[in-house]
Amino acid sequence: MSPSSLDPGSVRSAAEVNEAIRALWMRAGGSLSAQEREEYELLVVEWAAAIRAEVVQAA
Repeated sequence: MSPSSLDPGSVRSAAEVNEAIRALWMRAGGSLSAQEREEYELLVVEWAAAIRAEVVQAA
């Protein structure tokens, strides 16, 4: 995942990011390589941003 995918103009929903995280774990078979760990960390940051954005919209 490239940093450009974290561009605020193209934020995915928390559900979409969660699905990407689940797919990553499925592909990895439950054990992440160094590269997959990096992707996972970026996805978690993106997921947290999406959650914050959804909470702000709900308020």
